[in-house]
Amino acid sequence: MYYFYTLTMSADKIISDWKKKVFKPVYWLEGEEEYFIDQAINYAEHKILPESEASFNLTVFYGKDAVWSEVINACRRYPMFAEKQVVLLKEAQQMRDLEKLEGYMDNPLASTIFVVSHKEKTLDKRKSLYKSIKKAGEIFTSEKIKEYKLVEWVGEYIQSQGFTASQKAVILLAEHIGNDLSRIANEIDKIVVNLGTKKNITEDDIEKYVGVSKEYNVFELQDALGKKNLAKAIRIIQYFESNPKAAPIQLILPALYGYFSKIYTMFGMVDRSEAGVKALFYNNPFAAKQAIETAKIYSYSGVEQALLLLHQYNLKSVGVNDTGTSDVSLLKELVVKMML
Repeated sequence: MYYFYTLTMSADKIISDWKKKVFKPVYWLEGEEEYFIDQAINYAEHKILPESEASFNLTVFYGKDAVWSEVINACRRYPMFAEKQVVLLKEAQQMRDLEKLEGYMDNPLASTIFVVSHKEKTLDKRKSLYKSIKKAGEIFTSEKIKEYKLVEWVGEYIQSQGFTASQKAVILLAEHIGNDLSRIANEIDKIVVNLGTKKNITEDDIEKYVGVSKEYNVFELQDALGKKNLAKAIRIIQYFESNPKAAPIQLILPALYGYFSKIYTMFGMVDRSEAGVKALFYNNPFAAKQAIETAKIYSYSGVEQALLLLHQYNLKSVGVNDTGTSDVSLLKELVVKMML
């Protein structure tokens, strides 16, 4: 629970202030993680002003088409029949002459709430534009969630919606979707809508509403490889052949490489107990236990060889040193060589 709160604290604080009608003249929302930026922008667009005021006092610009002088002119207008107006600049990273907004940031209008969405990158803290914004209002930097915290975030998002989920269902979602919080939230929302009066999300729900097989997925393939269960691994790959959208090779190989990289890291750790290594595996004791078994089965040299093979077959999957072998054939070759 703690991590979910600290990660979203700045975005939550901004929205919480807006709900209390506490406003600063400028909000600059920047960074790689779009999910939290979108949350704040969506609230600013639809919730700050009542519908009766929004038609006169809400102005939305898009960076690619925005002209800096028009943005400033909109910000300098006074609200009509209201105390505040809202000006949104979305996708500001695409705007030409962005630095020319500094003149307004130095002297913003108190009756304007200017909210800027600047995704993918951050401002240089040494530049005067950053300093002007910092002085005038609020800068929120939205960072990508760390991979080892992703399962925890998924579980806590589900809890925040008033639901519970089995640990395997949570891991299945995180493994399948990866570090895309917006998509994860959308998929969870879709499941919740379909649950009716049920309050617990299971692997069956993930399979039914997200389209991830609970038996044939990257997570299960990883488990089969970790245990050197060749028959199970081939069954899963054959399922992928019949359902190519279930797990494309471009998703499978990085996931497996990430897993075996963690196993490789374990060999350099002083404490290789379940408690010592579980931070590498979403703080999940079950996953940590599996990893310890995999390390024993493969040994240091086997894990090193697995990583080399994964790198080699990743190159083959994009056509390097390969004459057009199918993805399924590449995967079958790979798992056989890894288990030798």
